[in-house]
Amino acid sequence: MNSAYNVIMRPIVSERSFDLMEKGKYTFEVAKTAPKEEIAAAVEKLFNVHVVKVNTMNVSGKKKRVRYQIPGTTRSWKKAVVTLAEGDSIEVFGSQQAAE
Repeated sequence: MNSAYNVIMRPIVSERSFDLMEKGKYTFEVAKTAPKEEIAAAVEKLFNVHVVKVNTMNVSGKKKRVRYQIPGTTRSWKKAVVTLAEGDSIEVFGSQQAAE
């Protein structure tokens, strides 16, 4: 993995990931072969923050029925929860605020 863009695929958008953001933890989909050191370096390079800890997990594909009721599975992927140093933050959606 050479580029940070090849390591970090996309941020994960869910209710749980938004709750973790308040604690300084950010969730990303990452390359399946990327080790924790590369993930930390990529986040620090892309977002200009200091990474304290990286937790990774492999998410297995779910069983689904595809065309004509043929059994299949969704793709498996790797998730990383990155803990940032106190005071650092990442603007995932820019300055978008919740509508009231």
